[in-house]
Amino acid sequence: MRAIDSLTIHQKQALWAWVFLAVPIVFFVVVRFYPTLDSAWISLTNWSLFREPKFIGFANYRKMFADPVFWKVFANTFKYLALGLPISLLISFTVAYFLDRVRVMHGLIRGLYFVPYLTTAVAMAWVWRWFYEPVPIGLFNDVLSSLGLPQQPFLRSVDQALPSVLAPAIWAGLGFQVIIFLAGLRAIPETYYEAARIDGVGSWTILREITLPLLRPTLLFLIVISSIGFLRIFDQVYNMTVDGQGGPLNATRPLVLNIYNSAFVDYDMGYATAQTMVLFLVLLVITVVQLRLLRSS
Repeated sequence: MRAIDSLTIHQKQALWAWVFLAVPIVFFVVVRFYPTLDSAWISLTNWSLFREPKFIGFANYRKMFADPVFWKVFANTFKYLALGLPISLLISFTVAYFLDRVRVMHGLIRGLYFVPYLTTAVAMAWVWRWFYEPVPIGLFNDVLSSLGLPQQPFLRSVDQALPSVLAPAIWAGLGFQVIIFLAGLRAIPETYYEAARIDGVGSWTILREITLPLLRPTLLFLIVISSIGFLRIFDQVYNMTVDGQGGPLNATRPLVLNIYNSAFVDYDMGYATAQTMVLFLVLLVITVVQLRLLRSS
């Protein structure tokens, strides 16, 4: 106590700050940092859960980089990101932009957009899987047939399967993005818009010169969060494809599903962890690059 009493006010403030920070620091070390380092070690071993891990160096990484299936699912993962991110952000911003101008039943409409985000991913995936079925079961093919158009294979097509799986993933996250965009739009001071209207500035110029630049922090947050979500897509693929294997011919299989199969189907934990480390590095690099690009723009 005498040692504490002899400290200056600034030293006491620093001491109490470290006392309160100790809990989250310990939490992150135990729950985040240690498992990450342990995973790096496991990726260098041959471990099947039924025997002790055996150190094999970089054999898992050599096996992974020589595996054509890995490169296929790696490309699929980036397709989900390249297609899903711009489409979802464009749709959600458009909805939020016009919904912000709605005054009648605004809360109800906003709630309806948010409902899919609260829906169980498994149930939603199975409903969409039913939509894609052939006539007379599938809703989409029923509509096409009624219009005199040919039926589409959707999940049974190598070319159409990935967009078909991506559609419900975009739809599920739309409500969250709309709510965040609405919050960002409401945070922009109305005085900017009033000044622009007094100067006779058009709506398109206001959108380009005022709204979008001031939405940059909101856009940055959504880009980072949505990118991580699309790179980690799993539920829709697992529940919408035959036997959860990401078919046909691995056309929809993402890296997370490949990790799942390696770990809990083949029981090759070392190989699964090596893929996990690659995914971790990809997420880290993409997040850092996005943060730097958007902050410097």
